[in-house]
Amino acid sequence: MKCCEIIEKLETLSPVLYAEEWDNIGLLAGRRDKEIRTIYIALDATDEVISEAVAVKADMLLTHHPLIFKKLGRIDTEDFIGRRVWQLIHNDISYYAMHTNFDVMGMADAAADELSLTDRQVLSVTFEDDISKEGCGRVGRLAKRMSVSDCAELVKKQFKVPNVRVFGDPGDIVEVAAVLPGSGGDYIKEALRAGADVMITGDIDHHEGIDAVAQGLTVIDAGHYGIEKLFIPYMEEFLKRELPDLSIYKADIREPFVVL
Repeated sequence: MKCCEIIEKLETLSPVLYAEEWDNIGLLAGRRDKEIRTIYIALDATDEVISEAVAVKADMLLTHHPLIFKKLGRIDTEDFIGRRVWQLIHNDISYYAMHTNFDVMGMADAAADELSLTDRQVLSVTFEDDISKEGCGRVGRLAKRMSVSDCAELVKKQFKVPNVRVFGDPGDIVEVAAVLPGSGGDYIKEALRAGADVMITGDIDHHEGIDAVAQGLTVIDAGHYGIEKLFIPYMEEFLKRELPDLSIYKADIREPFVVL
């Protein structure tokens, strides 16, 4: 199957029109006309990921976070980004990233599904037309009212994270939850406006956390990778279902840091 045909499938799932203007998605390196038999899926195009893609003879690398965000003035192996781009091109691996378009059409509902949120709505609208409103994150009702402590345990279980950081009283009762995979600090106001009791997200800093609590919002920080790693099994399932003739490899689920 040609790379361009796979791209068409990916962009049917997560159309490019839902991506933020600042984002850099799509085919970032490689050939649209390349014949693809093997795809490697990862969250980030790290040195390790690219080496593994080469080792399994992948024809295509698919990630959530784009390797290239800023304009590259040159590509050489002295720069770590340039080295990765060179390695992809040198090994004839077509590299595709689906970032904020997948956040809107894929990630948001997948995260809400893990928490069994009902009566859900878009948390932050980034796209609107005559038919629908779409955007990042979701807000809805948990399956039952529960303590913050129990909600934290639910998050740990469903997103398979070893620990979470909680801003708020573990004994408080919550019912309406907002979930925003990735960095959620900029969406705290939206969660408050939506009437959320708790926000489940990542990358919350000290001031964002204590300020949220002061305004009546508990925050459970499961980490940026902690929630967004669901991209890997999600895309594995999608590709195996839609393109069963392809061979699929994926990066191991491994936190990018250790807590000592």
